[in-house]
Amino acid sequence: MRRTLRAAALALSLAAPLAAGCGVLDDASPAHGPSSGTRAAGPLDNPDGTKPGLAPVTTDADRAAARRLVEALPVKGRGPRTGYDRDEFGYAWMDTADGVPLARNGCDTRNDLLRRDGQDVRFRSGSDCVVVAMTLHDPYTGKDIAWKKAEAADVQVDHVVPLSYSWQMGASRWPERTREQLANDPLNLLPVDGATNGRKGDSGPASWLPPHKAVRCAYAVRFAQVAKKYRLAVTAADRRTMLAQCGG
Repeated sequence: MRRTLRAAALALSLAAPLAAGCGVLDDASPAHGPSSGTRAAGPLDNPDGTKPGLAPVTTDADRAAARRLVEALPVKGRGPRTGYDRDEFGYAWMDTADGVPLARNGCDTRNDLLRRDGQDVRFRSGSDCVVVAMTLHDPYTGKDIAWKKAEAADVQVDHVVPLSYSWQMGASRWPERTREQLANDPLNLLPVDGATNGRKGDSGPASWLPPHKAVRCAYAVRFAQVAKKYRLAVTAADRRTMLAQCGG
């Protein structure tokens, strides 16, 4: 009987740290549902951008479909940057940009994207929105990033079609509502390595491509998907570069 009681006490002592959150970051709660253990989707299978990541385009059929998408984009020269300001696209990561997936769900756009693409996501204690830690497979470098909110800049959310680029290609004449949509549309947003995103700036594909060569065709597809959705032209040099990434 005494042995049985001792065994029960030992089991309770081992379970107690788990009940108290052992293995979970301070001031954090574990993720639940699809935000934990997600895998990257190919852009052709993810036309609304709600699936995670950016997987390579690998088959001949998909590469041919990618080239058709890029070839259909209109071409024009890049206009002046005059008048561009980030605020012209609404305040950063607004949850009220109607007309795009994930809008008005009670969580800002940045955290929506971290939840979408992160693995082993941890939330702030008491929240199912604010991400405080995760592992990100960065499509631009091909590396895994163990990210914590204390080093927030290590992961940035990239606008695949940069806002300044879109301004120069016609967004300066759009209604503010449409600019807000572009700035918060999951189709145009990827969490990536911060330093790599900083080097991209507002470049088009002719001036910058992801260092990870395996995703360059996928990146061209995503750039083209956004341009097509928002009826944006691209420069001739950008279209040539995009086609070249997909074997054109």
